[in-house]
Amino acid sequence: MKPRFIEIMDSTLRDGEQTSGVSFLPHEKLMIARMLLRDLNVDRIEVASARVSDGEKEAVKMICRYARQIDRLDSIEVLGFVDGHLSVDWLKGAGARTLNLLAKGSLRHCREQLHKTPKEHISDIKEVVAYACEQGFNVNLYLEDWSSGMKDSPEYVYQLMDALVDQPLRRFMLPDTLGMMNPLQVVESFRKMLKRYPDTHFDFHAHNDYDLAVSNSLAAVLSGARGIHVTVNGLGERCGNAPLSSVQVILKDQFNALTSIHEEKLMDVSRLVESYSGIAIAPNQPIIGDNVFTQVAGVHADGDQKGGLYHNPLVPERFGRRREYAMGKTSGRANITRNLQELGLELTPEQTQRVTRRITELGDRKEVVTQDDLPFIVSDVLKHDVTEDRVRLVSYQVSLAYGLKPLANVKVEINGQQYEGHSSGDGQYDAFVKALRKIYHEYLDRTFPLLQNYAVTIPPGGRTDALVQTVITWQMGEGRLLRTRGLDADQTEAAIKATIKMLNIVESTLN
Repeated sequence: MKPRFIEIMDSTLRDGEQTSGVSFLPHEKLMIARMLLRDLNVDRIEVASARVSDGEKEAVKMICRYARQIDRLDSIEVLGFVDGHLSVDWLKGAGARTLNLLAKGSLRHCREQLHKTPKEHISDIKEVVAYACEQGFNVNLYLEDWSSGMKDSPEYVYQLMDALVDQPLRRFMLPDTLGMMNPLQVVESFRKMLKRYPDTHFDFHAHNDYDLAVSNSLAAVLSGARGIHVTVNGLGERCGNAPLSSVQVILKDQFNALTSIHEEKLMDVSRLVESYSGIAIAPNQPIIGDNVFTQVAGVHADGDQKGGLYHNPLVPERFGRRREYAMGKTSGRANITRNLQELGLELTPEQTQRVTRRITELGDRKEVVTQDDLPFIVSDVLKHDVTEDRVRLVSYQVSLAYGLKPLANVKVEINGQQYEGHSSGDGQYDAFVKALRKIYHEYLDRTFPLLQNYAVTIPPGGRTDALVQTVITWQMGEGRLLRTRGLDADQTEAAIKATIKMLNIVESTLN
């Protein structure tokens, strides 16, 4: 069977912006639109609703100017309403060329929201379509609440289609506005539509209230839909829309469909939208989540070493990512071995087993173990020719008083010799680091590593006793970076643990 081409229309900048708490600035909309068109190569993007605000109009103008420069203006679509000339004139003033006209796809919406008869609504639609075409616009037609219409008033849907199918409309777009359909209902409804209107281009627009947006989208394709509407990261009203990344890979892998999407750019656009929207991507979100290409179970890592036994078509390199092997209580020796190999560390089987036991103990306490932690864990467990801790924090005191700079007094033992230092700083941890820096400069005549990045996270729930994870990235000279983590109920203490861990790793590499 010849592969079918499926159009992808991304509605992140219109429907996705209806996510509670999400509002993109005009320049943010432009940056997202640029990446969707230029990098991801989406066929069409719906960027706004007409007559919303001056800021919305400015965003559409910016996007249309850019799209015109790259000869993609026909890919820019704006939602408009059955309001005479108002929406069309708004789009014209914004420089757009494609109108997505929102009509009522159920008798209930027509009567109770518009207070009009079907004939009156049809007449109003035709008036807007005629005016839009007269002004040089391409027009697509949404049948809002189409899913309810097919369930409760199919004769109304057919009445609307019979009257409009010969109008100069490029696409009829069929939304499951309330997110209430299941795949079998989608198949049934689409087949009825295509049986009556076989030469018509139908799009499907899914909502995710029952967590069926992806399944319903694929059911629509299976039944003859030529286009699917998606959003980046599944943003959208209530439970959101069909996620672009999931729809893309299933279309390609499960249905052998053709699309224009450049899959290796999916992560980039997802992270950009995550940053601008403030809506975090779940770690286990397929394709784009942090954990989806991370093997934890030791048996999986072992299988991967024996011919990729746990690989599927979703290889990380396809999306510009790489497979990782996390370490925890279920890791097993194979995971540890993979990470040691990537670091260039060679251990005997007995040594690897001891390191594995230590990581399992850390996993039981829910501590995060990363590849950057491995050298320290190896030194800690195997001891080699050094003491268990070359750098040991003997004692410290930090003070904070209103109107005064924080102070720190630190006593640290380095290779068996104790040193003391004190300093003030812009914060408690800053004072602590400056005191350590003094010790290294004045007593050891050595350069203290430079702090490059400092990130703090806490588990969900927001309890006052929640553990704090501090991740610090250090510049070790000559472009070498080292990342260490500390875990504690106190943020300053967590940062201090990460710092002492870093110093032990540094000392273990000397001599």
